[in-house]
Amino acid sequence: MAVSGFLEETTALLERTPRALRELLSGLPDGWTGEPDVAGGWTARDVVGHLISAELANWIPRVTMVVEKGTGEAFDGFDRFAHVERDAGVPLAALVDRFEELREASLRRLRELVTSEADLDRRGRHPDFGEVTMRQLLSTWAVHDLDHCQQILASLAGSRDGAVGPWKAYLGILVRRDAITS
Repeated sequence: MAVSGFLEETTALLERTPRALRELLSGLPDGWTGEPDVAGGWTARDVVGHLISAELANWIPRVTMVVEKGTGEAFDGFDRFAHVERDAGVPLAALVDRFEELREASLRRLRELVTSEADLDRRGRHPDFGEVTMRQLLSTWAVHDLDHCQQILASLAGSRDGAVGPWKAYLGILVRRDAITS
């Protein structure tokens, strides 16, 4: 049985993320990209590094575990901060390139591993949540991308927080940023 539109819809978003980040971030000066999304948060560079970590150690390794082990073994933990040391000194453009390469490989592998509608109902075991389905895992992957794209946008907006003057009251991205930090 062929995989329903779910996989195609999900990968349609996943394949766009690296291109969107490249278009948004390429060539921007550090004055735009050096601000975190919130006080103590992540810069655009940190987010791209984190997305690389997820490609290396989260999504496809977990998809593989669902296919090969089902609920017999819990997913490995995921180091959300692996990028900090690993990517120290690596230029943002190089990180975007690496993310794009890894994402392409991940999507190729995903298409090899998930080949039927039944695969979407396969179950794995998350160390905190217990049983989860492949469909939930893939949906989370896509929304994770959106969450971090929003985080990058908030960091870019934050770089101009003080410069917008009184218009800040009308800029929801800055108002929400303040609400998170207070």
